Amino acid sequence: MINGIWLTMIVIGFLFAAVNGRMDEFTAAVFDGAKSGVTVSFGLISVLVFWLGIMRIAEDAGLLKKIAKVLGPVVSFLFPDVPKGHPAIGYILSNMSANLLGLGNAATPMGIKAMQELQTLNPDKETATPAMCTLLALNTASITLIPATLIAIRLNYGSADPAGIVGTTLAATAVATLAAIAADRLFRRLSLLRKPPKPPAASRPVEAARGGKPLNSSSLKG
Repeated sequence: MINGIWLTMIVIGFLFAAVNGRMDEFTAAVFDGAKSGVTVSFGLISVLVFWLGIMRIAEDAGLLKKIAKVLGPVVSFLFPDVPKGHPAIGYILSNMSANLLGLGNAATPMGIKAMQELQTLNPDKETATPAMCTLLALNTASITLIPATLIAIRLNYGSADPAGIVGTTLAATAVATLAAIAADRLFRRLSLLRKPPKPPAASRPVEAARGGKPLNSSSLKG
């Protein structure tokens, strides 16, 4: 789907440039975009390597374990249908910790592993469970304390104050996270209301008061 969308956008741009006689500008924009992509990537590599190193130091120092302990009750509340001690809990905590520090690229592998572990608890492999939907919502709208990736992009483009977005990013992601949690709780309740009622239990033959045999027409006589 994503590849189809990008291909459609490229074809439309090519056709408009050809019709308007602006193929030279189209070609220049293509190469400038490729150049900018490489430049931004190199700028991101340095910052991401730095923050991943900080994460490794924090992990060795036990900081991530403390963060996990703080987030533990929150995860239990948000994922009530995931058993305690399940491997998915650890990956969810790692995903949330990385997102808190703005390391989306580092959080993605942990999120994928968490989804794989949650799939093992899924009775219907073709339908996402409520826990999987909750994880997706939180990963998309995660509260971010340090937007490391955005700071790296602003720094790469020569921003006078690359870290000036920390406060606004924190406020925006906090609102987004609260909205995601509220929507998740709402849809969980709606899904419970839409569940079909359980079929009535199969009627069992009525046992006679004596002998423990089912009653029949002959036993009712006399």
